[in-house]
Amino acid sequence: MLLTFLVLSIPVFLPPFALVSARPSSYAVWAADTAMLWGQGMGLGDYSEPTVSYEHGEFQTVLKRLYDLTGNQTYFDYIVQGIDHIIDDDGLEKYKTAADTFRRQLDEHPRTAQGQFWHQLIYPNQGAYRVLVFLRRNKEIPKGWLDGIYMGELFYAQYTATFEPTNQTAWDDINAQFQLMFTNTLQNATAPNTTGLLYHGYDFSHTAPWASADRGHFPEVWDRAMGWYAMALVDVLDILSSLSSSTSTVELRTTLLSYMYILFPRIRDAASPINGVWWLVMTQPGRTGNYFESSAAAMFVYALLRGVRMGYVVDDPDEGGSLTEAAKRAYEYILGNWVVENVEGTMGWEGTVAVSICSASVFCCERADLWIIDREFGYDGRF
Repeated sequence: MLLTFLVLSIPVFLPPFALVSARPSSYAVWAADTAMLWGQGMGLGDYSEPTVSYEHGEFQTVLKRLYDLTGNQTYFDYIVQGIDHIIDDDGLEKYKTAADTFRRQLDEHPRTAQGQFWHQLIYPNQGAYRVLVFLRRNKEIPKGWLDGIYMGELFYAQYTATFEPTNQTAWDDINAQFQLMFTNTLQNATAPNTTGLLYHGYDFSHTAPWASADRGHFPEVWDRAMGWYAMALVDVLDILSSLSSSTSTVELRTTLLSYMYILFPRIRDAASPINGVWWLVMTQPGRTGNYFESSAAAMFVYALLRGVRMGYVVDDPDEGGSLTEAAKRAYEYILGNWVVENVEGTMGWEGTVAVSICSASVFCCERADLWIIDREFGYDGRF
């Protein structure tokens, strides 16, 4: 998304980034300034090598929103510097060239027989897609399944809206990606520990050891994968709202709104009555090794509140309870339990799972104590 924005913008470079010394009153500013102080989301890996990463792209996307709200040029400059780390060419056209490179991979990436993007080349027939771009020397391939909808379709929609707004084939394809993921992973009402939400992923070939007999889906609902999908619904609708009365996106908009209508109340209902937040493995509440996890809580709060504020979903307390009040309760728990102030005044973020994969072990948080991390910049972006 940021690449398409930069194509239309002229970067203005200011002196090196300066961060406030006192704690900002805004959690969004505090989180952004902390991540920038630590040099996160800059298109560089652990050894300062150029790195194309969805976490970096997401952080830069929320910095763009913060720049729009505050007008703070520091945020824009940080975005430009990060993107320039992964692009070799010079001149403003390099951003369009980079965006085109991402877009071509959508045409070349393998799909299932139904048309769903494979998640990665190393996971044949496993649905979901993450944009895999190698603009320089980056050899890292991200991981994820249901969560790949966010990484792939947001860029797909933003590129189409910016450069090809009347490309009906592209809009229909984006619609199909959401539909295929939904129909292949939706938990049935008769499933054990049913939440009515979406399983982590699926294998269309049914060859993975965890693939179900009916649709090849994973046995469990992972909170962060569900969080990515929920945010994708909201954020793609935001992109569509930027288009002027287009008939090309009517079906896609209808799909996204209908899925929000189904899923958002179920997300609300899946929160623990104890504290209003969500278990890491949502289909195994209270199981030994499971725990309340922070990144998905932030995702759900963001998706629910933005969905209501933008009018995408109706907040009717008489229909099972208020989505807004549920999100506010979770938000207060986040602030009281997972946001901490470090000794140097930076913002700390706790309780986030590092990774969870579809593997032969169906209960993917048995070693959750090893996966709780802080300084996870990809998830403080929800502020």
